[in-house]
Amino acid sequence: MPGLGSNTPVMLIFAVTKSATIADRLRLIPIDFWLKLGLGVLAIIVAIVLLRKLAHMNKLVLTVVTGLVISFLGFSWIYERNEPNWASPVVNVLSGFFPSKGKLEQKKSGL
Repeated sequence: MPGLGSNTPVMLIFAVTKSATIADRLRLIPIDFWLKLGLGVLAIIVAIVLLRKLAHMNKLVLTVVTGLVISFLGFSWIYERNEPNWASPVVNVLSGFFPSKGKLEQKKSGL
């Protein structure tokens, strides 16, 4: 082939062997990772479809439903204290104002 150097066959062999090692490395990744990655991609697709459907919904109804869902989730986190790490600072502040499971158990035991 004109214009190609004498290293072309060597580079081609190097590319083939390098891609084989990449494929081998991909096979070493656990199936659990691929399942989580697939579920993450699926969740993003579902979220996009849902957001497009909700864009045509009555805004007042959407606001009320969203507020109720966030309230139920927030009060559950405050009562059970099973919030994710990123929500702990806010839940710590709010748990002083609302009842939580730990406080009620302390009152029952007399502490």
